[in-house]
Amino acid sequence: MTQTRAALRPTVLTALLAALLSVLLAPAPASAASLQEVTGFGSNPGALKMYRYVPDGLPAGRPVVVALHGCTQNAAGYASGTGWTTLADRWGFSVVLPQQQSGNNLSQCFNWFDPADIRRGRGEAASVAQMVDRQLADVSGDPSRVYVTGLSAGGGMTAVMMAAYPEKFAAGGVVAGLPYGCAQAAGTAYVCMFVGATQTPAQWGDRVRAARPGYTGPWPALTVFQGTADYTVRPANMTALVDQWTNVHGADRTADVADTVAGYPHRVYRDPAGNAVVETYSLTGMGHGQPVDPGSGDAQCGAAGAYFLDVNLCAAYRLGKAWQLG
Repeated sequence: MTQTRAALRPTVLTALLAALLSVLLAPAPASAASLQEVTGFGSNPGALKMYRYVPDGLPAGRPVVVALHGCTQNAAGYASGTGWTTLADRWGFSVVLPQQQSGNNLSQCFNWFDPADIRRGRGEAASVAQMVDRQLADVSGDPSRVYVTGLSAGGGMTAVMMAAYPEKFAAGGVVAGLPYGCAQAAGTAYVCMFVGATQTPAQWGDRVRAARPGYTGPWPALTVFQGTADYTVRPANMTALVDQWTNVHGADRTADVADTVAGYPHRVYRDPAGNAVVETYSLTGMGHGQPVDPGSGDAQCGAAGAYFLDVNLCAAYRLGKAWQLG
């Protein structure tokens, strides 16, 4: 028995040395993808900056998500705080992250209320549309699977993109945002935010239809996330968004699904053909911000921080599932 153990020692030692050498001599892993700025993406009439995140080895034909930050935020912070880049790596899609400049708005809010920036072919809306075209060309993305989402002013600009460029987006996700055409000047923006504007569903719908004259569809589907304790953008704006986009889609305002997700009221509105065209999450007790659920679980994403609120529900994940990204 002693002789057998002695005979085995050189073999074991040799194996250990070989394993150690294989680790030391192995090539370093490829660096992870990172956020990159893109210049020269078009005439850029809105004077925005374009950033993007493309997972390493992303194949052609994958979806594109446009993610618009809120006031006082920037592209990098929104990319990581929301969890969109983590999901892009997990599910395989690219992310476009427009960034506002203080020369356009001192608080770095997208100008969702300014007629010069919310009309087709003009200002910031046109700049974001040019970013989409550039991204699709550069990564050979799927033009039928482009989505747009944003927080607060970015949510307002999300509604702008859905209305002014409906042919470019399959769906949109408005987080604590506002309906399209709620304000046409900076002063009335505060009325929309703090009180909510009064329009009939048909009047709301007409504002969207006027943004793209002659367009008959298909229109983007809409998902809305809204905190019930949000005193910056009042919950009345979610009601107005439902009124606006159910009208655009020819759906009634009676929810076809009324349940709870992660303990929060969740509603789905279907068009006459049975398609889910408007979906809402009412985050009970949540203030103004992006819902996140930090952690490593399958449905978790995002990082808690200023305007990134840990409410055990990650908006990016819910949107990704609704859009069949993963």
